[in-house]
Amino acid sequence: MFKDFTFTIESLKFDENYQPSESTRITTNFANLARGESRQQNLRNALNMIDNRFNALAYWDNPQADRYSVELEIISVGMDIEGSEQAFPSIEILKTNILDHKTGKRIEGIVGNNFSSYVRDYDFSVLLLKHNKDQAQFSIPDNFGDLHGKLFKHFVNSDAYKQHFQKLPVICLSVSDNKTYHRTENQHPVLGYEYQPNETSLTEQYFKKMGLQVRYFMPPNGVAPLAFYFFGDLLTDYTNLELISTISTMETFQKIYRPEIYNANAIAGKCFKPNLKHQDHSLTQIVYDREERSKLAIAQGKFAEEHFIKPYQNILEQWSSRIAI
Repeated sequence: MFKDFTFTIESLKFDENYQPSESTRITTNFANLARGESRQQNLRNALNMIDNRFNALAYWDNPQADRYSVELEIISVGMDIEGSEQAFPSIEILKTNILDHKTGKRIEGIVGNNFSSYVRDYDFSVLLLKHNKDQAQFSIPDNFGDLHGKLFKHFVNSDAYKQHFQKLPVICLSVSDNKTYHRTENQHPVLGYEYQPNETSLTEQYFKKMGLQVRYFMPPNGVAPLAFYFFGDLLTDYTNLELISTISTMETFQKIYRPEIYNANAIAGKCFKPNLKHQDHSLTQIVYDREERSKLAIAQGKFAEEHFIKPYQNILEQWSSRIAI
């Protein structure tokens, strides 16, 4: 039974002195930056990029483009299934906070932004690969993503979440290089032009099971649209400064990890097909090993299988069968 099923929430400041904890997924954007000889310079450069982008977007009453800085917290979510007080490290997200140097106020930003999950690693890097190993044609396992979606919604609706955060999460991801995006006439002052994809994707379907819908926007002076996953109404539920905190943070990560798309030298047009082999782009001064990151995702998926999926399989199946998707 799941009567003692609880979430624990821990917060850690993400700054140039950040060091990943033992339970952090090493493939996580922020953790990957904090490794190797260049770790501190990596972090410092990324944080400067975030602040510069924030001030460029929040340009009103900001003549020197230095009014704001963004403070980031890493939110680590643990799941304690049997009341053992040994929580499995299930989810990591980022929370933005905005420091207004003109007024001295600290403004709460958005929680979500980056999204990391060991169970998602298991689904995509273990379960999906096993299912298609001997298949002639790619297919999706039955109930793919159901458990992860129910766990995420259970977390967002939990007392632990409501005690820590005032608003529902917004998760910001890169666009898919398997789809084509068409620019619409809808333009938001902060989010920019809205784009619509030519088809749905496995990622969209997976996040839909988490209760999240998606819209694609290319912020002003950006070069490619971002995917915003959210509950409710993205355009009215959040202030401009809150949205800018997410854009500046996640666009910076994407410039580092997907420079072919987000640091391209040409701006996305009315019809946009992302390409990770695109040569006309610039690199940031930040060290990053994309190939290593892909290999680690498989290792972390196997970790979830060994320490969460298999040990608690019966309990998870019983609980999942009682919860509507």
